[in-house]
Amino acid sequence: MSDTPVWKLKFYGVRGSIPVCESSATEFGGNTTCFYLDLLIKPPEEKAIVIFDAGTGIRQLGKDIVSGLVPRTEYILLHFSHFHWDHIQGFPFFAPAYSPDQKIALFSPHFHAEDWDKLKGIFAQQMQREYFPVQLDRMGANMRFYSSEEFQERLSLDQHVKFSYHLHNHPGGAYSYRIDGYGKSLVICTDIEHGEKIDPKVVEFCRDADVLVHDGQFSDEQLLERRGWGHSSFSQAIEVAKQANVKKLYITHHDPDHHDDYLRAVEKDCQALFPNCFFAKEGTEVLI
Repeated sequence: MSDTPVWKLKFYGVRGSIPVCESSATEFGGNTTCFYLDLLIKPPEEKAIVIFDAGTGIRQLGKDIVSGLVPRTEYILLHFSHFHWDHIQGFPFFAPAYSPDQKIALFSPHFHAEDWDKLKGIFAQQMQREYFPVQLDRMGANMRFYSSEEFQERLSLDQHVKFSYHLHNHPGGAYSYRIDGYGKSLVICTDIEHGEKIDPKVVEFCRDADVLVHDGQFSDEQLLERRGWGHSSFSQAIEVAKQANVKKLYITHHDPDHHDDYLRAVEKDCQALFPNCFFAKEGTEVLI
């Protein structure tokens, strides 16, 4: 492998709020947020599966890991932007979590070393017997719940790759993630509400990224009626990409009422404003 490996980002879930299964949502997909990142890191013993959020899309990702379509590794690193239902509801259906020989590290910068047990409690609560037949401690995999300090110290995949994160505006708080290494960069910035003006701190966090995945659940008109819901408009996502000098933009967290025809038409309009703008589709692979 060369010194500049290719990274592969795959969208397993790009829908916001709630999964949809209508025939009008098959092109862009109906599963809620889950992204898989293959950093193609060597040596092999340091390689890990990197996942962002565990919406319903993680179910198919788990099946792909078990089948070998996604090469299985000793470690799975699962990062969370926040813990609203559409970002955690798929975890109980994640097949590798039931394998005793699988190590899974769950991480969120929301928690520090002294309260990592609160992170575990979020997943234990949604799987208590009133809601789910299998409890978290009975799933089988070797799970660790990491604080931000431990993650930085113990889960370094590659000295040339850096993970960073930024708290942005969303009810309850949510984090953007940035991965830099080998002269390339990826930013994942979902579930964000800018307000009246684009957040300049978010722009700086996204500065010069090769690929930006940004929330765009609403049109400008819809956003006016949904202030405080924690999301962005298509035009705001484009404005962030422009101000930050981003090379390629993928708009995600599609509203459950936005069918394929609508999204396809809006994507075309957005490309007139920013040619390297695409609406994220379930199953799409992005090479970086």
